Amino acid sequence: MPEIQRRKTITVRVGRVRVGSEAPVVVQSMTNTDTADVEGTIQQVAALAGAGSELVRVTVNNDAAAKAVPYIVEGLAKLGLDVPIVGDFHYNGHQLLKKYPDCATSLAKYRINPGNVSVGRKNDDNFRAMIEVAVENQKPVRIGVNWGSLDQALLTRMMDENSKLAEPLDARDVMMEAMCRSALDSAAAAERYGLRHDQIIISGKVSGVRDLLDVYEMLAARCDYPLHLGLTEAGMGMKGIVASTAGLAPLLLKGIGDTIRVSLTPKPGGDRTEEVLTAQQILQSLGIRSFTPQVTACPGCGRTTSTFFQELAQQIQSYLRESMPVWREQYPGVEELKLAVMGCVVNGPGESKHANIGISLPGTFEEPVAPVYVDGRLMTTLRGDTIVQDFTKILDEYVRSRYGSTEKAEQLVEVH
Repeated sequence: MPEIQRRKTITVRVGRVRVGSEAPVVVQSMTNTDTADVEGTIQQVAALAGAGSELVRVTVNNDAAAKAVPYIVEGLAKLGLDVPIVGDFHYNGHQLLKKYPDCATSLAKYRINPGNVSVGRKNDDNFRAMIEVAVENQKPVRIGVNWGSLDQALLTRMMDENSKLAEPLDARDVMMEAMCRSALDSAAAAERYGLRHDQIIISGKVSGVRDLLDVYEMLAARCDYPLHLGLTEAGMGMKGIVASTAGLAPLLLKGIGDTIRVSLTPKPGGDRTEEVLTAQQILQSLGIRSFTPQVTACPGCGRTTSTFFQELAQQIQSYLRESMPVWREQYPGVEELKLAVMGCVVNGPGESKHANIGISLPGTFEEPVAPVYVDGRLMTTLRGDTIVQDFTKILDEYVRSRYGSTEKAEQLVEVH
């Protein structure tokens, strides 16, 4: 697979995590707990980090939330978790950071929205106050512009200027330019107030896929700051997953984007970690990073009237996810493993040969046997009621043999 040439940027350190072209694209997420609920927030951060979120953002919107931050970070440390916590500030961040210095020091990064940090004011004193706290504590900042809370004074001024042109631009184009200017002008101001160039990440979030592509291509062409990618609100379920993939994939393939978040709306009581797994799958599907072994499974057709291959694919995928926390520590490189679970003879043997381990289950009217291929060669043929257990044993042995040492694995057994 051809390597993607990342856009060259500075590298920003966020706690122990590096963000920028010198580092892998970072997956991040955000809690939806009340930050003042220390235990609940710790549990959700732990779940997000366990799923693979490398940065976790929390809302810091009032005194109770600001007071809770140090206890959250302390509680995570007691669990052995060193995931950097990012504080999300709007409207009153300048007050909270100054009033609660323990909050300011405990956070690994501050997120500032220039569209509302100084809302209602004619100067940027509030923005400056937040930057000064960041400088004092040597914390990086994400300057995060959102079109839903874009600096209205800036947008109005630019719309007025545009209306006076002989050939005015489309209103959408003016808004895209206003987003870029808000981010870049704010970054320049932050540097004037003492923040280092390598302590700034920027973003320009929108909710439309085409808008996302345009604004980030504009930002990428005009600065060397790392870019945080993501739709402001992707939506729920399939809509959110598809929209996020459609928006992020073209940018990532162009080498644009240094850290990503998939802002999915969870179902009531749903699993917040879905956004982490989706972000990982986008990166892995593009060949940018690997997080967990991948299972190729056929969609099924009239030849595959049995649901057995679907059940096996699901069981293997679940088994991989459950095994990865241990495997990741014991077997470096196991995330590159590829498996195939196929439902009939048409593509089964071929796909199985392209995977590290593949099984071709019998389709309708086919002989009730399941050939298993390892590294392109037929290893054995499974029969009977223990196919799942037998296949799992082969998988476990392959992982131990292939990734348990630096030497190339030997064939597991003689070819049958």
